[in-house]
Amino acid sequence: MDNVTGWNWEVPATIAPRNHLSDLQGVSRLAVDATTGLTGLVEAMHVTIARMPVKLGGPLVEGAVNGIAWFVYRSIHGVTRAVGGGLDIALAQLVPLLGHMDSSPEREAVVAALNGVLGDHLTESGNPLAITMHWRKDGKPLEPTRKGLAAAFPMPSAKIVVLVHGLCMNDLQWTRREHSHGATLARKLGYTPVYLHYNSGQHISTNGRALTAMLEALVTAWPVQVEELAIVAHSMGGLVARSAHHYGTVAGHRWRRHLRKLVFLGTPHHGAALERGGHRLHRLFDRTPYTAPLARLGKIRSAGITDLRHGSLLDEDWHGRDRFAHGEDARRPVPLPAGVDCFAIGATMGSTPRDLRGRLLGDGIVPLTSALGRHRDPQFTLALPESHQWIARHMSHFDLLSRPQVYERIHAWLAG
Repeated sequence: MDNVTGWNWEVPATIAPRNHLSDLQGVSRLAVDATTGLTGLVEAMHVTIARMPVKLGGPLVEGAVNGIAWFVYRSIHGVTRAVGGGLDIALAQLVPLLGHMDSSPEREAVVAALNGVLGDHLTESGNPLAITMHWRKDGKPLEPTRKGLAAAFPMPSAKIVVLVHGLCMNDLQWTRREHSHGATLARKLGYTPVYLHYNSGQHISTNGRALTAMLEALVTAWPVQVEELAIVAHSMGGLVARSAHHYGTVAGHRWRRHLRKLVFLGTPHHGAALERGGHRLHRLFDRTPYTAPLARLGKIRSAGITDLRHGSLLDEDWHGRDRFAHGEDARRPVPLPAGVDCFAIGATMGSTPRDLRGRLLGDGIVPLTSALGRHRDPQFTLALPESHQWIARHMSHFDLLSRPQVYERIHAWLAG
C-alpha cells in the first residue's frame, strides 16, 4: 500500500462481474448522492439569500433557515438516505444471482464518460460503476497470468504495443470509422496489441502507479520472451504513461528495459484549455455571495480533470493541496523517459499552426504547443527532436484516432 495515496500496487486478479442490476445499483447510488448534493446546494443558497439583508443594512427574517426550512432540508436528507440505503441493500443481494452479462459499446461509452467526470467519487464511494484498471482484448478483460494470456493470444508476438486511451474514453474507442491503430500495427508490423482500460477520473499519478505494476506483471507473464514494448497513448493516456515510467523507475521495474518507443497523440503535456476555462468559471462563481454556492457545481469534476489544468504527473503535484484553489503551475518537472524514443503528434483545426482558428482552438481540446511539449519555461520543455514531432492539420482531437495520415506517421516511427 502506497503511503502517500493509499493506492494498492497489486494487480487485480479478477474484475467484478457487471450486469443490469449492478448498473442499477450504481445509478441509484449516484441518484442519492445527486439528491443530497442538490439539497445541500439549495440550502446553502437559501442561507446566503436570507442573510444578505443584514450585510445590506436591512433586517434578517428570524427563523428563515432555522425553523420549517431547516426541518424540510433535514427531512429530505433523511428520507433520501433511508430510501437509497434500502434500495442499495436489496440490489446488492440480487446482483450475484443475475451473473455476468456482456456489455454493449454504448454502455461502455457511457460508463467511461461517467468515470472521467466522477471517477474519483465513484471509487471512493465504492460505486459498482467505478472502473478498475485492467487489460482488455476486444472489450473483454484479460487474465494477467501466463496461462490467461496464452489463451487470449494463441500466437503472441515478441513485440507488444500497449494502447492507452484518454479522458472519458475506453479501449473500444480506439476503433473509429472502421480503423484501429492497434489492429493495423498488428497486421503491418507484427505487434500484439494489448489495450488498457482504466478510470480516467482518478488522479493521473494514481493511474500511473497502477499502470507500472500492470506493465511489470504483463511483461513477466507474457507467453514468449518480450523483445520490444511500445506504447501508443491518446490524450490523457500519454500523461498516465509518463507517470507510469516515472514510478516504474522509482520501483526499479523491469518492464522499462523493454520499452523502446512511446508515441503521444494529442497529449496535453502542459495542460488543456478546457480545464483552465472550467477553473476560471469556478473562480468567477466563487467571488460573489449569491453565486458562491454554485461554485460547488465546479467541484464535481474529477481529480483526473483538474490534473489537466497544467498536466500534473506526480503525487507531489496535488497531495496536500486544494486542487480547486487558484495558483500558479506548481508541478515538479518530469523529463521524457531516458533511452526511449518518444514521438508526439499534435493536431490543429486550422490550415497552419499560426492561423486564427489554429491558435484559438488547437485540436478543439489540446493546444498545439501543449501536445508537442513546448513551454516558455525551459525546465518544462520536453526535449523532442523536430523529426519526432508532427503536426496534423485540419484535424480534431479525435481525428487522431482514425485518420490514415496519423497511422502512417505512427507506422513510420515504430518501423524505423
